[in-house]
Amino acid sequence: MDHVTLGSTGITTNKNGFGALPIQRVSDEDSTLLLRKALKNGITFFDTARMYSNSESKISLALGDIRHKIFIASKTAAVEMELFWKELKTSLENLKTDYIDIYQFHNPPFCPRPDDESGIYDAMLEAKAMGIIRHIGITCHRLDIALEAANSGLYETIQYPVSYLSTPEELELVRVCREKNIGVLAMKALSGGLITDSAAAYAFLAQPQFDNVLPIWGIQRESELDEFISYQDNPPELDERAKQVIERDVKELSGEFCRGCGYCMPCPANITIPISARMSLFIKRAPESFYMMDQWKESMKNIDNCTNCGSCIKKCPYDLDTPKLLKDSWAEYKKLL
Repeated sequence: MDHVTLGSTGITTNKNGFGALPIQRVSDEDSTLLLRKALKNGITFFDTARMYSNSESKISLALGDIRHKIFIASKTAAVEMELFWKELKTSLENLKTDYIDIYQFHNPPFCPRPDDESGIYDAMLEAKAMGIIRHIGITCHRLDIALEAANSGLYETIQYPVSYLSTPEELELVRVCREKNIGVLAMKALSGGLITDSAAAYAFLAQPQFDNVLPIWGIQRESELDEFISYQDNPPELDERAKQVIERDVKELSGEFCRGCGYCMPCPANITIPISARMSLFIKRAPESFYMMDQWKESMKNIDNCTNCGSCIKKCPYDLDTPKLLKDSWAEYKKLL
């Protein structure tokens, strides 16, 4: 079983992080089953956030009685002090714990620093001095902010999308973090569902240059959890088959494509952008039973209501021309109807 130590935090855990965003979509009973099974099979790192509705509460429901056996990372989207303390208090209450192992700024539009106007980094330091958080992290979708955080010396972990679809510039972030003894939490290691070969994804991140990287796999179904558990005792190899899969995916998915982060939402035209903007890719990669669901047919039809208001463009951390992606995706989808 591979393990990873997250830089200066000293946190050492199985190289399978449990991404707890999806469990907000399942019942308490099902989420408890998943979380308990994960821990039973050696997974000890659980990533959640204040923004993930009841995800924190579900973690405490399933694992609250064995808090000392797990590591919890949560996040706050606060960009001012009053909300920071309110969200931290709520997270502690939901998690039924008196400390959070890694508390992260959740995709802030700037890199928080001591004595800046927001005051939120100073609040983070105060919370750490109080012992209610143990390590300070940041999550980013903007590479410039992630690199600034890495070079600032202020952060013990950085959460950023890392997968075999990452650009050379993004992989340079991982190298910088490794050099500076910063742990990397790899969100979207399956690129929001566009990577369909989890074995290739796992093998790619198991390479030596990623020894400071912990993949955070979003888990909603027991079958998904079983896949990653199976890799612990029988790690996939970066063999010729995996290399061919990666080469194919990089060729198909390089360039401008929606990562499915959801920061463009809500859409004034009620378009489900994270799915709709990627539908032309799902057509090539997902089973027909997924992309021909009635809910996606209706969502795709909403693209005709796009007014080019520019709201999604302003909010996209990847500076994509989202309306164009939507219209191109809709053109492909209409061929199937």
